[in-house]
Amino acid sequence: MQWSVNEIINAYSQGYFLMADEHGQNLGWFSSRQRTLIPLDARFKYPRSLQRILNQERFQIKVNAGFTAVVEGCASRETTWISTELQQIYQTLHQAGIAYSFETWQGDELAGGVLGLVIGGAFIGESMFYRIPDGSKVALVKLVEHLRQKKFMLFDAQMMNPHLARFGAYVISDRHYHGNGKNMGSPLILIRLGTFIPQ
Repeated sequence: MQWSVNEIINAYSQGYFLMADEHGQNLGWFSSRQRTLIPLDARFKYPRSLQRILNQERFQIKVNAGFTAVVEGCASRETTWISTELQQIYQTLHQAGIAYSFETWQGDELAGGVLGLVIGGAFIGESMFYRIPDGSKVALVKLVEHLRQKKFMLFDAQMMNPHLARFGAYVISDRHYHGNGKNMGSPLILIRLGTFIPQ
């Protein structure tokens, strides 16, 4: 691995993230002029139709029960930025207690999941996927509930898309994200100050 675990943690704490090109090659560090956050307060929302599915309790929730399968599921797309090298990095970070998968299951079948990194009081979402309809949506809702329960301060989703917007995700500027070192409300500062790990 070309970067140590500490180097990766430090880079993510400074607002960078790892990504390969659309062909799964040329893994490198990226940052964005805008950052997408998923609210952990009352601003978080989801479609009414999803509430009916949640009420039916179709899925069981597990953490890290199928970590490798979640990584592979997130990477298994026609075009993917999760290269083979990045998959290996996720495994190393998982062994170090940094990378987590928050999963939905139906019996013995993995239905979907969210892949992310825990750095301080922040959950940094890397990717999500599903095999069974609504599997990833339920995983996201239950993940937010879990982060609230564990007193996480930030859910960084990196980049906006229409799917995340339906859950109340919002965009902040890179300047706001990084803060100026004095703003204790800066998401970057919160990453450094937090001490919570999911159980």
